[in-house]
Amino acid sequence: MKKAILTLSIALLSCSSILLAQDQNSPAPKHEGKTLLLGGTAHLGNGDVIQDAAIGYENGIITFVGSALKAKSDNYDEVIDTKGKHIYPGFIAPNSTLGLQEIGAVRATRDQYEIGTFRPNVRAVIAFNTESDITPTVRSNGVLMGQITPRGGMISGSSAIVQFDAWNWEDAAMEMTDGVHMNWPRMHHVHEQQGKAAVTLRKSYEQQLHEIQRFFRESEAYSKGNGTIKDLKYEAMRGLFNGELCLYVHANDYKQLVEAVQLKRDFGIERLCIVGGYDAWMAADLLRDNQVSVMLYRVHELPEYAEDDVNLPYKLPKLLSDEGVLFCLQNSGDMEQMGTRNLPFYAGTAAAYGLTYEQAVMSITLSAAKILGIDDRVGSLEVGKYATIIVSDGDALDMMSNNIVFACISGRGIDLDNRQKLLYRKYKAKYE
Repeated sequence: MKKAILTLSIALLSCSSILLAQDQNSPAPKHEGKTLLLGGTAHLGNGDVIQDAAIGYENGIITFVGSALKAKSDNYDEVIDTKGKHIYPGFIAPNSTLGLQEIGAVRATRDQYEIGTFRPNVRAVIAFNTESDITPTVRSNGVLMGQITPRGGMISGSSAIVQFDAWNWEDAAMEMTDGVHMNWPRMHHVHEQQGKAAVTLRKSYEQQLHEIQRFFRESEAYSKGNGTIKDLKYEAMRGLFNGELCLYVHANDYKQLVEAVQLKRDFGIERLCIVGGYDAWMAADLLRDNQVSVMLYRVHELPEYAEDDVNLPYKLPKLLSDEGVLFCLQNSGDMEQMGTRNLPFYAGTAAAYGLTYEQAVMSITLSAAKILGIDDRVGSLEVGKYATIIVSDGDALDMMSNNIVFACISGRGIDLDNRQKLLYRKYKAKYE
């Protein structure tokens, strides 16, 4: 292959050498040959930084990470100049409904809910829509992978991990099933009384807790059976008891977190992750000692209670980091599909409120990959991992300077155009 020395500004304008003449938003072809990103500041995702770095990859796998002075550019088919730019691992969006809902006001496009209370056999991956117009807007901000998660019920179903450049859900899937999602019942009613939150115990809580324990007992007994009779619900729970799957418990209140940890102990569940965890900082010792991780409550949010510090959501990452709790950032909540593009800015806010910059990068890269169980393949720029990489002109965690100019998934240079950019160019030309 003829060697190409490129600058990113020219490469992205032409979309020829990097994207191999792919159509807008069509999945990129498999990466072949050797490519080197030369120069720039590499944020490895594991807490380390390399100034004037070189990242080399061959056939989609990273083969070199180090100083540009040590890189032998003559050994590469393609050398991309990243001088003055920032290099990161591709960002990961956990607990997302991206691709499951397109337009919230149109029922036919909402596919994250199913009927039933206990439905672990519902698989989110088969409903993932790779043709969503929202996904390219998310990729444009460096979010290249996500955990696609069902909603509703006591047990919502099973999530999957996908990459965001594929023809269909089968091509997109990195893990068809990575865990089971459970919504812990609310223990209290919360209402305003004289300007403060008044809390009363829910009468139905004990009954719901009893139903959860019964379902887990039955599932555990089934997992120990001979398997001659198949039950799809219990079969989907089997992986929780042998460590293959993670139990994701959606909970925020302190008492909920305590009860969830007790469930882990009672049934010998190896992997437990709290999703939300607004009060996790108060239960940090319990979570750390029981090896429970946290997908943290959206940091761009108001406090839950009037008496809380107004900046508490911003400080939560720092509070958990100080206590040694493994955590990552996620974006569930209102308008979460399109809001996924803001994930790097959540990390930027966490850095402004206590995390170091590299810790903030880790919260949406390697820490997320560890929680999801895919850190052997992605999450950091290390030899042997997939070349899933982004390059930004400025600070990717800063909304003012974030400008992703190059991205690849397993080495495949992907199209960063999207409908919003198209409309911007269209009306910019009209009114100029």
